[in-house]
Amino acid sequence: MFEQAFKNIDDVLWKEAGCTTELDYTEQTSWLLFLKYLDALEQDKADEAKLEGKRYSFILEKPYRWESWAAPKGKDGKLDHDVALTGSDLTEFVNLKLFPYLHSFKQKASGPNTIEYKIGEIFGEIKNKIQSGYNLREIIDHIDELRFRSQKEKHELSHLYEAKIKNMGNAGRNGGEYYTPRPLIRAMVQVVKPKLGERVYDGACGSAGFLCETYDYLTAKGDLSTKDLKQLQEKTFYGKEKKSLAYVIAIMNMILHGIEAPNIIHTNTLTENLADIQEKDRYDVVLANPPFGGKERKEVQQNFPIRTGETAFLFLQHFIKSLKAGGRGGVVIKNTFLSNTDNASVSLRKLLFESCNLHTVLDCPGGTFQGAGVKTVVLFFEKGAPTRKVWYYQLDPGRSLGKTNPLNDDDLKEFVKLQKSCADSPKSWSINAKDVDQTTCDLSVKNPNGGEVVMHRTPKEIMDEIAALDAEGAEVLGNIRALLK
Repeated sequence: MFEQAFKNIDDVLWKEAGCTTELDYTEQTSWLLFLKYLDALEQDKADEAKLEGKRYSFILEKPYRWESWAAPKGKDGKLDHDVALTGSDLTEFVNLKLFPYLHSFKQKASGPNTIEYKIGEIFGEIKNKIQSGYNLREIIDHIDELRFRSQKEKHELSHLYEAKIKNMGNAGRNGGEYYTPRPLIRAMVQVVKPKLGERVYDGACGSAGFLCETYDYLTAKGDLSTKDLKQLQEKTFYGKEKKSLAYVIAIMNMILHGIEAPNIIHTNTLTENLADIQEKDRYDVVLANPPFGGKERKEVQQNFPIRTGETAFLFLQHFIKSLKAGGRGGVVIKNTFLSNTDNASVSLRKLLFESCNLHTVLDCPGGTFQGAGVKTVVLFFEKGAPTRKVWYYQLDPGRSLGKTNPLNDDDLKEFVKLQKSCADSPKSWSINAKDVDQTTCDLSVKNPNGGEVVMHRTPKEIMDEIAALDAEGAEVLGNIRALLK
């Protein structure tokens, strides 16, 4: 039923002039899903209060509750068409009354971790793009069919929502910013092994894939006490996200996975000065795929001891600083980081090598990330002791990866198994820290068992990469022309 409802919503959005991409589809579905979820949450809390002989104080005033404006029901439990808004009446109410009212919650909220703050932040950042009130009425009717009451229902909805995020990730270059392949995330979580009671952090959380997968990992064993569940709800998962759409998706994704009021802050993480990070701000686990290829302004670079415009390098410094002593990290980064000869790259490798035990490097093949032609590695490290030995694993699924042939969990099984003992194999080997050139700290992937694995790419994959490089070149030229004017 849920799958059909999602398909019906997409079919209506396809007809809508204001929504042209998968990013729009996901964004517009998200704000409506959020309000439907909020209604279910409030109804559950009101029912609980009634059973205890208490009165529940609703977050939303009556005219702005889902049951009042979106899905007013008659005595028969069906939509009351005489009361339900549609056409221009509906779009006027949503745009001129509902969104401003919900945005005002940001000022009323007691703090950024409250559900009130999340409401205000979300509805101040996104806009209703569904221009036709008749299309909006049709979509609302489909959303109203969805139920969030049981864990089974939430679990099914979360899978469908993840599929939407994946489709969005495949929708061109920008979409890839929001989606890290879930098999890769799951493998990273298995290697880092977060534990109950630890604080887990992603300062570039995108759609919150790392936090959601860690939640699934920690709850998979079952037998959790009420105290454990409260800890998972309130004091385990922390994220920051700069982009408005990703922030909204992250909140909705975590809610569907079972976190009622996610600790996700809408901010540019890199504007925080590293010198200001105190012990109380640190985490036990960092899992992240920070954006690469971005360029940060000079004033942002001032916040870091190793100054560079490369966004991913600034994030890596932030993550190292944000870990407690003994804390563990798993971070995706471009593979050129291991061998670049510029001052920032060399200095950052030395920092990582000397302040952390970089114990594992996972070398990912091209095509791991849809819509991104760059090759990546995953760095696994523990803070507080220098690197002694680095174990490398060269991931080779035996096929070209692409949109129709993505990475899967089986591709990473051998890596996860061998990593436990850091065993040698045709795809894995170790190097001692003392054998690394201390001047350059070059950590290039050089498989002594057979050199680099050559991936045979399809003509389409090659053309996609050329198109991406052309677009990047055009952007650089545009910036140069703007500076010369």
